[in-house]
Amino acid sequence: QVQLVESGGGLVQPGGSLRLSCAASGLILDYKTIGWFRQAPGKEREGVVCIEGRDGRPYYADSVKGRFTISRDNAKNTVYLQMNSLKPEDTAVYYCATDPSLRLCTYYSSYYLYWSQGTQVTVSS
Repeated sequence: QVQLVESGGGLVQPGGSLRLSCAASGLILDYKTIGWFRQAPGKEREGVVCIEGRDGRPYYADSVKGRFTISRDNAKNTVYLQMNSLKPEDTAVYYCATDPSLRLCTYYSSYYLYWSQGTQVTVSS
């Protein structure tokens, strides 16, 4: 049984930082394409970051470029999302997702089979 367990969300002031973790069991994340998505209240889920399985190339949505960084720790079978210079508009529930058959990055959520439970990130003073 594949599980993606996410942690690291919370409340942070504007300009602050958080690091989200996405740990997998039942699936090796190495060479897998991993996406990070978020969903704010009243809005559709949007993809913000993706790391491609075949070469580890990261892709960032314009809204987070220069502030968010995705990384892997294959020894821990975990993917991280470092979020810096957080803004109130980053407030959302964040999810990591993957699919063993997905080779290229995409922000279409329907391409991802496995999802984490989601973690709340709130940016507020």
